[in-house]
Amino acid sequence: MPTADNAPRRDALNLRIAPAERNLIDRAAASLGVTRTDFILGAARRAAEDALLDRSVMAVSPEAYAEFLARLDVPAQPNERLRQTMQSPSPWAQP
Repeated sequence: MPTADNAPRRDALNLRIAPAERNLIDRAAASLGVTRTDFILGAARRAAEDALLDRSVMAVSPEAYAEFLARLDVPAQPNERLRQTMQSPSPWAQP
């Protein structure tokens, strides 16, 4: 159990945010059963990891790249789950 002497150090991060954005974040955090802080930290961490991973270089053979492009050109096949997703309202647009 951490005590005051060995507790990990945490820094404060202050943000200015519009009330509508804060409310959206609060609703999303509540829907996941986490605190606003945990929700924001998780989202920021994922965004930071994605930003860094986007800077990664992947080398593949010309054949593998051609196969990749061919698969991207294949249209998505309609299915019930896709149909439901496309017909449901966006979570951020709901009151």
